[in-house]
Amino acid sequence: MRALRPHRRVGRGPAAADAFASEFGIPNPHGSYEQLVADPEVDVIYIATPHPQHVDAALLAIDAGKHVLIEKPLTITRADAQRIADRAAERGVVAMEAMWTRFLPHMVHLRALLAAGAIGEVRTVIADHTQSLPTDPAHRLQNPALGGGALLDLGIYPVSFAVDVLGLPSAIEAHASMTQTGVDRQTAMILSYDDGRQAVLHCALDTAGSNRAVVLGTTGAIELDRVWYTPTTLTRYDREWNVVEQYRADVTTRGMQFQAAELEARVAGAAPTSLSIDESVAIMGVLDEVRSLIGLRYPGE
Repeated sequence: MRALRPHRRVGRGPAAADAFASEFGIPNPHGSYEQLVADPEVDVIYIATPHPQHVDAALLAIDAGKHVLIEKPLTITRADAQRIADRAAERGVVAMEAMWTRFLPHMVHLRALLAAGAIGEVRTVIADHTQSLPTDPAHRLQNPALGGGALLDLGIYPVSFAVDVLGLPSAIEAHASMTQTGVDRQTAMILSYDDGRQAVLHCALDTAGSNRAVVLGTTGAIELDRVWYTPTTLTRYDREWNVVEQYRADVTTRGMQFQAAELEARVAGAAPTSLSIDESVAIMGVLDEVRSLIGLRYPGE
């Protein structure tokens, strides 16, 4: 199998694609998605369109026999995410959500610590993702037609993290404040579990916060330093919050290569190490429930 590396550029029409390719030395540009998926030299297609366009682009690629890496959130709704999962299974190709954080070394180490009982029984996850982003009503993040709002762009990170650590919740509470365009400016969530565990999560698109995460257990805690969803330091504490361990992998890049390596392994036949397509579909169900609770609906729903 050829190495999974970006080597095809799709532009907004042939002229735009050719101009971009010429400027950056990219071979074989394509002026449409249809041309791209028809290229026999392409193995995998990375889909990074606005959220509402993910499902159509993914199905187009899957139907052409291409593996797909789809930006988070996988789609706008759980139903559309299930369509992608079902079609990929039918066509025998890999569909994977580009939740790159899941595959970073400190996240792999965190899962190993929790599996070994390093902090006893896990009781609580606390995580936020807050940024100061454009407030222009015309911006994509403010536009309901483009899936705007804090929840789907930012909130998916702490939600996915909580599901990674605790599994799917049995109950969800959520409250939000909205922008003038009708998308959520900030959203607070509590995921609850039948055995009493909880996840306390927050996202906002117009205030930059600490962006830390912590997992609390009966015999200790694990803290993910700022910015927790990027390569960062993981610190393990005992019951009295004495430092037991500090872990930081030698990652000098943004860390996208771990996601790419995971995808390549899956294409070669390996089982998912984290975040199967079925789990991504289930996470979309959590986001659907949060949107229902905060009254966030998108055009066409």
